[in-house]
Amino acid sequence: MTNYNKYEPELKEKVLRLYLEEGRTKKSLTEEYHLGQGTITYWLQQRRKECQTKPEIKQETDAYEEIRRLRKELAESQKENAFLKKAAAFFAKEID
Repeated sequence: MTNYNKYEPELKEKVLRLYLEEGRTKKSLTEEYHLGQGTITYWLQQRRKECQTKPEIKQETDAYEEIRRLRKELAESQKENAFLKKAAAFFAKEID
């Protein structure tokens, strides 16, 4: 049996989604799910190969990456908004 077949397909998909969509690190996923060191890298290589031949897999992968990008932009916007609120409050006190 090869290592590729060692894990349940559901686990593979979950780990790939966490990596692609949520931006989790390979190290954190390897530790959390008790995976071999190169397992996630191998799964990502397989996913890239599948994306070349299966449009539905490519669409799904692209969607995961777009969600991650949008979440990152949202987090940055929220930080910027918090900073601007603090600055506005500071300058409002200065005016009084």
